[in-house]
Amino acid sequence: MSNKNEFIISRVLNASRELVFKMWAEAEHLNNWWGPVSLKLNVEKLEFKVGGTFLYSMTAPDGNKMFGKFIYKEIVPPSKLVFIDSFSDASEGITRHPFAPTWPAETLTTIILTEENGKTKMTMTGVPINASDEEVKTFVDGFSSMNEGWGGTFGQFENYLNQIKN
Repeated sequence: MSNKNEFIISRVLNASRELVFKMWAEAEHLNNWWGPVSLKLNVEKLEFKVGGTFLYSMTAPDGNKMFGKFIYKEIVPPSKLVFIDSFSDASEGITRHPFAPTWPAETLTTIILTEENGKTKMTMTGVPINASDEEVKTFVDGFSSMNEGWGGTFGQFENYLNQIKN
């Protein structure tokens, strides 16, 4: 059930679904791949359970620190994760995107992992929730930059996955 407001990106990984799922579920792994390429990530809190929170900080090269968080809505090992994604403050309060004030405050993100010939296809779908028309438009207009950003994050994921497998 796709709609024009959904952002979708996929990557095929040379690893089992169980291992790919584990990379989303454990702080030691998230610290090594999650987030924008140019930022240093730190897992501040990880409660990997339905209703739990993943709070992380991202530090830019200039020292500027931002926070983000997930609230887990559904966890189906090893095939599915659903969470609400937002920018945050250190106290887990929802904040606005630091560079795009009309960006939706929350997105519903779904990660689906499927096996294909011994590999895992990881598909991420994101859609704004509780968003104004202006926020939805900003989100849709951002698909190109999201492809670049998520492509970089998925590239880090793949590189890290290859490192731990060898």
